[in-house]
Amino acid sequence: MFEAVHAHPDGAATVARHAKTAAEYGFDGIVVRNHGDALAEFDAEEVADRYDVDVVEGVEVRADDPSRASGFVGNHRDSRTVVAVHGGTDAINRFAVEQPAVDVLAHPMAGDGDVNHVIANAAAENGVRFEFSFRRVLRADGGQRVQAIRGLRKLRELVEDADAPYVVSAGPRSHLHLRAPRDLVAVGETLGFTAEQVETGLAEWGRIVERNRRIQGDSFVEPGVYRASVDDEE
Repeated sequence: MFEAVHAHPDGAATVARHAKTAAEYGFDGIVVRNHGDALAEFDAEEVADRYDVDVVEGVEVRADDPSRASGFVGNHRDSRTVVAVHGGTDAINRFAVEQPAVDVLAHPMAGDGDVNHVIANAAAENGVRFEFSFRRVLRADGGQRVQAIRGLRKLRELVEDADAPYVVSAGPRSHLHLRAPRDLVAVGETLGFTAEQVETGLAEWGRIVERNRRIQGDSFVEPGVYRASVDDEE
């Protein structure tokens, strides 16, 4: 299972501190998904070796309009293993789910954002994962928390109806925001998710990483077609 984090300067903790805490909580790895204008500087292999967890370079593209978002996705796609789009407006949500180059539509129900059956079906068709972000449920209160719960329940129903892919995250911006998988399962169950659904969403980050690393490898030609290595030919 993986967690997707915002590290310094986009968050309050370094990549190393996130990795250390994630390892203590039993995660297999972290995806560092800083916004494109606040990327972290770190040596992924060094941090991974130190704490025995996978450390993945990702990005969360943030833009005011789809045309700018499209340019940013193109800029980052070849250099980042995981590319997410910062959702929260109808225009950006629609843009993201129509782009196979996008891995994750992050927190689509935040702000003024919404999801309907058309958007959910487009995500299913293009393999774009919705993020079930538990951030506001865990760290907000009052009306914001109620709104977040309502949004997550609506999104869950739409994702189930469309059989769309999804990920789960606590949205940590500090190592203090990290929660162990069992704790996230407990939160999810109070919101109407099953334990299996939450675990599947946490594991999906790792499946994205595995798939994209394979695609970015030298042997990849197109889906289902790979170059044979010299060893394979022998």
